[in-house]
Amino acid sequence: MFLINKVIYITLIFLVMVFNINAEDKLTVGMNAPDFQLSDQDNISRSLSDYQDQWLVLYFYPKDDTPGCTTEACSFRDNFEIMNKLNVSILGVSVDTKESHKDFAEKYSLPFPLLADTNGEVAKKYDSYGSFIGFKYASRHTFIINPNGKIHKIYKKVNPSSHAKEIIEELKNSI
Repeated sequence: MFLINKVIYITLIFLVMVFNINAEDKLTVGMNAPDFQLSDQDNISRSLSDYQDQWLVLYFYPKDDTPGCTTEACSFRDNFEIMNKLNVSILGVSVDTKESHKDFAEKYSLPFPLLADTNGEVAKKYDSYGSFIGFKYASRHTFIINPNGKIHKIYKKVNPSSHAKEIIEELKNSI
């Protein structure tokens, strides 16, 4: 009986983590995007106001150098020039350190900043923070922020391999 309860408990925790079924959707399209100030892998401070008057893709991801996160980051890398031509900036955010981000960005030649949200405060502002048995992470969510600093689109269900193309189509239809 104890083993069955333990398996059920672990399964439920896993489902909550994977599907984020306990998250409250506080942010909505049209709202002002929450401000932030974080350092990137090169120790450059980045804030939302740095991207005023241009489109911004702010994507949160769980962990540097893991399969899904690598797929997503490399997809953004491979589509970077297309987004650049659309005057769209990309920022990745996780709770990993600047040093971890630097290694990850160098290993995969990522041409965009990765922001270190080590205490999870920005992820919390964007309803994208989770924890599981002491392991904290940013949920895989993406926010498109328009040039006026308002949330244009929220993605809570992300397929890492096709997400960049999905965002490009959205931006082409919106810009």
